[in-house]
Amino acid sequence: MKLRQLALAATMAAAGLTSAVVTTAATAAEQFFPALVYRTGAYAPNGAPFANGYIDYLKLTNVRGGINGVKVSYEECETGYATDRGVECYERLKGKNGGATVFQPLSTGITFALTEKAPKDEIPLITSGYGRSESADGGVFKWNFPLVGTYWTAVDVLIQHIGAKAGGMDKLKGKTIGLVYHDSPYGKEAIPMLEMRAAMHGFKALLLPVTHPGVEQKATWLKVRRDRPDYVLLWGWGVMNSTAIKEAQATGYPREKMYGVWWSGAEPDVKDVAAGAKGYNALALQHGAEPNADVVKEVLSKLHGKGNGTGPQEEVGQVLYMRGLVAAAMAVEGVRSAQVKYGNKVVTGAEMRWGLENLDITEAQIKKIGLNGVMKPVSTSCKDHMGAGAARVHTWDGTKWVFTSDWLEADMAIINPMVKAAADKYAAGKGLKRRPASDCSS
Repeated sequence: MKLRQLALAATMAAAGLTSAVVTTAATAAEQFFPALVYRTGAYAPNGAPFANGYIDYLKLTNVRGGINGVKVSYEECETGYATDRGVECYERLKGKNGGATVFQPLSTGITFALTEKAPKDEIPLITSGYGRSESADGGVFKWNFPLVGTYWTAVDVLIQHIGAKAGGMDKLKGKTIGLVYHDSPYGKEAIPMLEMRAAMHGFKALLLPVTHPGVEQKATWLKVRRDRPDYVLLWGWGVMNSTAIKEAQATGYPREKMYGVWWSGAEPDVKDVAAGAKGYNALALQHGAEPNADVVKEVLSKLHGKGNGTGPQEEVGQVLYMRGLVAAAMAVEGVRSAQVKYGNKVVTGAEMRWGLENLDITEAQIKKIGLNGVMKPVSTSCKDHMGAGAARVHTWDGTKWVFTSDWLEADMAIINPMVKAAADKYAAGKGLKRRPASDCSS
């Protein structure tokens, strides 16, 4: 970073302002990607690797020649995982450099706030693996795209996996499944699906909220020790995750009975606990740690090998780095999809929305961009803004994450009616009507 940029960043930090540092100079002929990040605060250890992967893929896209010849630019804005700062970043960046292509809030709270703003500004939101679960319904949520998974698909897959390991879903009857969750819109998103599955299979759902940022959990784990749930789902983020695993170890709760969501299953969550976390399971949002992926080799060669990488080289290929990289890849593919209709040019936010709604990331394209073996195909439609619902489980072996399940599919026969009911409720509360068929081609 140049001295002038460092001085600007230091001045803004001293003034207590949200930082916004342009890392690539933007021109009217470049596709602009705002990046809402949190490299500071309680969630920085988890937010920074995601941001590094996201930015590296955008850099790699330019090295590859752009998106059908269109170069990309980006600008980071520090949210600290705070909703108000996230909204501030959105307002600051939405009209810059010819207009934002897409926003990826990386926060369920920020997503809730921006869901109200995106339709008016005609800027789509990608909320891959977070945000409003009902926003998978494109009939109501025209501008939201929870690509490849929601919290409802996450709960569903985990309960199916636990049931299978127990010998069948009928074996869950009479058992107790605890949910240790971040007491925020993020953590609460898991509750409806857990309660739905509990009613279906006759197990008890034990709800155990943890106050932000999650460093104090002794009372929570005393309840776990008292009630001894048969399994514990962990819906944490940042320091809350490692704290939960340490408390489980202290109270003697078996880590092999713990299953984290995909935001509770990365290297920062377990590295300080190391062998004490052995046996802990977490869901993988398709990818896990992917040190041997073709795209990782390309990043190391073309970016880090030339001194142009973002963040420490040793985290390239780790779980959250890959999460950011894949998130950027899906955004880039959204632009490529939009170009099919609008031509190989810089696309607007409205045109990007069409691209995301007609996304078709095939096996061939996945291989072409170096993500073969990392993710599965994604295909969206006017009605389906999620596009895929498969995930895997990986387990910490004391030193690294190892996949311990095959691909697991969410049961959409259960989830879709819940999504529609919740989307209809949202629409009624906002005075919205479902999109007519004619709108699906616009």
